[in-house]
Amino acid sequence: MWGALRFFITGTPFAARGAHDSIEKVYSIMQRFFMRPIYEFATACLLAIAAASPVAAAECGNNAAGFNAWKPAFAKEAAAAGVGQKGLDALASAKYASSTISADRNQKSFKYSLNKFMQVRGADTIVAQGRKRKARDAQFYHSIETRYGIPAGVIIAIHGMETAFGGFMGDTSVVSAITTLTYDCRRSDFFAPHAIGALKLVDAGAITGATKGAKHGELGHTQFLPGNALRFGVDGSGDGRVDFYNQSDALASTANFLRQKGWQPGVGYQEGQANFNVIKQWNAAGVYQKSIAIMAARIDG
Repeated sequence: MWGALRFFITGTPFAARGAHDSIEKVYSIMQRFFMRPIYEFATACLLAIAAASPVAAAECGNNAAGFNAWKPAFAKEAAAAGVGQKGLDALASAKYASSTISADRNQKSFKYSLNKFMQVRGADTIVAQGRKRKARDAQFYHSIETRYGIPAGVIIAIHGMETAFGGFMGDTSVVSAITTLTYDCRRSDFFAPHAIGALKLVDAGAITGATKGAKHGELGHTQFLPGNALRFGVDGSGDGRVDFYNQSDALASTANFLRQKGWQPGVGYQEGQANFNVIKQWNAAGVYQKSIAIMAARIDG
């Protein structure tokens, strides 16, 4: 456009030679006046697009070979998601968890029949111990139900099923397990938010890179996935912090999770009833869900 305008002004018979220099000055002023805002606007648009562009996703893998190369790429995603230096340091120290991958490939118990599953998981023992716990700590469980609307039996059944009432809360680094599952191509998208959650829990001082949990990175008395722990954790003991290895905090957080997921106080939780759908939010396996509902009713009965 500007080349054509220059030719029209300076290259036609109507432009006197003596006026050529003045015309060139006019042309230069017009170019600066009109084009600078366009250049500035275009530059601003390009910078905005660059800033809004998502961080490239770290490339997954199916064995240990690429894990160490994957961690710096995932660190960029984590930093973009708000993870601080403590969390990033924990990520850098994470080890590929071969035992986690083995466990993820061999979840046989969820394929059992309901009766077999309950037998293997010790349902009768959970119910018997659960009744004693409810009677012994009646005030605590009453406070949970008053605040969140979750019956004691449901919370106690989950506690017993997950860790035998805190008897075994895992032997695998939470950070290593959850980052290994995020790196693994099988279910990267599902585990990535929980890996970010674990690193943020490290930032908050709730866990460290050495904290032990289950093979899939679940932590504490009721085996919260880290992203859920970050989102639904509450202080049940009143000491001003959330500690999933403290029973009161873990059970209050479990109740909060169920309530936030849609639990309706006073409504049934057996299969076919409204709150059974909320139990599904805790664990996706049908035999697990049915077992919790059955044991909870027996504990509360």
